[in-house]
Amino acid sequence: MPQSPKTTLVCGGGGVWGVAWMTGIALGLAENGVDLRAADAFIGTSAGSVVSTHLASGLSIPDLFERQTDPAKQPRERTPSAASLDAMIAVMRASWSDRHERLVAVCKLAREAPTISAAERRADVAERLGLPTEAWPEKPLSITGVDMETLELRVFNAQSGVSLVDAVCASCAVPGVWPPAEVAGRLYVDGGVWRTADNAHLAQGARSVLVLSPTGGVGASPLSGGSSLAADVARLEGQGTRVVVITADAASLATMAPGALDPITRIPAAQAGRLQGAREAAEARKAFGAP
Repeated sequence: MPQSPKTTLVCGGGGVWGVAWMTGIALGLAENGVDLRAADAFIGTSAGSVVSTHLASGLSIPDLFERQTDPAKQPRERTPSAASLDAMIAVMRASWSDRHERLVAVCKLAREAPTISAAERRADVAERLGLPTEAWPEKPLSITGVDMETLELRVFNAQSGVSLVDAVCASCAVPGVWPPAEVAGRLYVDGGVWRTADNAHLAQGARSVLVLSPTGGVGASPLSGGSSLAADVARLEGQGTRVVVITADAASLATMAPGALDPITRIPAAQAGRLQGAREAAEARKAFGAP
């Protein structure tokens, strides 16, 4: 039976902006003695699936930062249409009787909305990851998606029998904006629409947990349908887990304009994240320091 991880890193959703911000956070922390790649296990949802994959794979954090801030090295990112964003936000923010009803509406939007092809989206995600192979890293990595038939959260890992790129495609399939991802004959949408944008509850059993939650500090996210990150944290702490949460500060949130899915946010978000990471190092050390 595998041992429970000592330290788990949870990376939440936040779009292209969130990828850049978390990458900046990682560099700011690394420059101040906290290397997120040292985590024993990684959990990624949506934008967090990209960042957690990068860190679990042991890629150079300065190089990852350059991929966000150097136009010559930035991977291709498409700007979603205003109409697709409006449709997604309208569904996520509507009043629903329960989570099931909301997920049914979310999946209906995902099926019917005009988007780029699944093949084009997969190519974009593969370029965003920039990995030499589609193999999973040696360190435990869990990536979330929502099964459009069962409406349940699916957790992909190295034992799932699917490629890493397909798993990330599923986790990043923002409904109404990007096409559903087909994985092993089933369709999936963004893991952040299930319950929270972070899925921190999956870190149960870890001794210490560090959560990077781009949108956690602003309440309900368009991708989460109402956040309960605080409840997940309280539950983990009640089980004896030490939990540290880093959310985007005011300066970082200001870089989200004109929207979390707009590629123009990458440079300012990464730079703001780097500065915030330096300020958060002492707090992060509580999760990544000695027991």
